[in-house]
Amino acid sequence: MQNKFWLLKSEPSEFSIDDLEKSKNQTTYWDGIRNYQARNFIRDEIKNGDKVLFYHSSTEPNTIVGICEIVKEAYPDHTQFDPKHVHYDPKADKKNPTWFMFDIKFVKKLTKPVTLDQIKTNPKLKSMKLLQRGQRLSVMPVTKEELDEILTMGG
Repeated sequence: MQNKFWLLKSEPSEFSIDDLEKSKNQTTYWDGIRNYQARNFIRDEIKNGDKVLFYHSSTEPNTIVGICEIVKEAYPDHTQFDPKHVHYDPKADKKNPTWFMFDIKFVKKLTKPVTLDQIKTNPKLKSMKLLQRGQRLSVMPVTKEELDEILTMGG
């Protein structure tokens, strides 16, 4: 089976590539996704071994900063059931969970982080979902060609 490629957005003030690198076994769960399209990617398409571009959003500049790998496929996001948690969903059902998460492992930081402006000006990346109008997903697919171009740009 062919691996897929993904871009994950995180605000560095919430969770950064440095936080992932410092995590136990350089691994963490990716929780709190509350968008149905992103949930469907998580539940139905993300698989162990898939490669991930780690993107810092809501910062200046927005930047792809590293590479990770999926190390555990979709399982119920426990935060949907916790009334004290910011990602609590009162409609969530433990027998039929609405929201899922997965685990990622740090692979490496890019030698040269790749900014959103650099992505926008690279003709090879003009079709990247990240650049499409209204595309605000925190989990989105990336093609092999886009991944390779980002890795080339990132040294």
